[in-house]
Amino acid sequence: MKPSRLPEQFDLLPYMAKWLALAVIVAILAGSASAFFLYALEWATGWRLAHPAIIWLLPLAGLAVGWIYLRIGSSVEAGNNLLLDEIHDPKNVIPLRMAPLVLGATVVSHLFGASVGREGTAVQMGAALADQLTHVFRLARRQRRLLIMAGMSAGFASVFGTPLAGAIFGLEVLAIGRMRYDAILPCFVAAIVADQVGLMWGVHHTHYAVALVPPIGALNLALTVAAGAVFGLTGALFASATHGLSDRMKRHVAYAPLRPCIGGALVALAVWAVGTQRYVGLGIPVIVEAFQQPLPIWDAVGKLGFTVASLGTGFKGGEVTPLFYIGATLGNALAPLLHLPFSMLAGLGFVAVFAGAANTPLASTVMAMELFGPEIAPFAALACVVSYLFSGHTGIYRAQRIGRAKHRYLPEEMRLAEVDAYRIERRDEQRDPACD
Repeated sequence: MKPSRLPEQFDLLPYMAKWLALAVIVAILAGSASAFFLYALEWATGWRLAHPAIIWLLPLAGLAVGWIYLRIGSSVEAGNNLLLDEIHDPKNVIPLRMAPLVLGATVVSHLFGASVGREGTAVQMGAALADQLTHVFRLARRQRRLLIMAGMSAGFASVFGTPLAGAIFGLEVLAIGRMRYDAILPCFVAAIVADQVGLMWGVHHTHYAVALVPPIGALNLALTVAAGAVFGLTGALFASATHGLSDRMKRHVAYAPLRPCIGGALVALAVWAVGTQRYVGLGIPVIVEAFQQPLPIWDAVGKLGFTVASLGTGFKGGEVTPLFYIGATLGNALAPLLHLPFSMLAGLGFVAVFAGAANTPLASTVMAMELFGPEIAPFAALACVVSYLFSGHTGIYRAQRIGRAKHRYLPEEMRLAEVDAYRIERRDEQRDPACD
């Protein structure tokens, strides 16, 4: 084939037209699904608050969700980790059943009082719906990867109302230390349009106000670094505790539907013991409080415990909104110790705990700017980066790959789920005299 004499920008036009059209279709599907999901969550939350005794049915709800996934949802139970695996190593089109299953399971979890989020549901719906276009347009493996990433970005953007953070999330979440720029056009277009689609459906997102951002100075930056370290360690603790409980439940409870049943009983008893439903559901009102008035450290501790118990035993939803809650209340409680405005530290914790737990410092920084305004950007960037480093090679998404290790050497393309086993193996080799 003879090389074209036309400028390369002419060859770019068909590519752009194709991916603009595909991204808009993905955005319409994902944005509409997220809008329906958010309305369903609003109804479920309102019903639970009006009928608080429904919490005692949470074990039965968990049993039902577990049974349905066992019968017809085993191929999609991995959730976000399935999406990441399919992007890295495409094999089969994501079953369409992922979308209604995770939607129904999440609404049920919220209705009966589990402490779960919503990002996982929106991302899975967006990716599953997007991947169905693979058959329609007969896309190749490489193109399918971009389509799934666009669906993830669209789902994230439309459920939180943060289009730029959603776009970057789809690019950044795949691997630690590496981004896929070949998907930059579909991810940004899908995220921006999906957010607008949600708004057209009448979706309203919560607004958080950071009342005061102090001037940039050596002391304030140093205190932000200290806070970022605490946020990163908290994100790592959350991820490790959730995965640890999940692994133990799988080892000791062979029948899968019993795991969320047990978890539901534990959560219901804990709600009765503490005498409040403050730590279940999304917890948006408490997050808003964290920006308005001082709160005790127990709010962060309580939400962490309730969420680990819910997600670790098999309830569906997501980790991100609980991480926002944990981070905002933790930052609020740290404010008197660090002598920084509590609303600013609530905002930093909101995004930085998520940055450490999900290994997405850039998306989290941009989210801070979209939610709290550009003035917080320098502090948010510093807190998110430090949190990302201090969380180590852990994370809420076990299928994340190592693109470039944070500090200590780890092989590229290793899944986060394999890191601990690799370190143990290396440690044993170093202790074995036969290796000398």
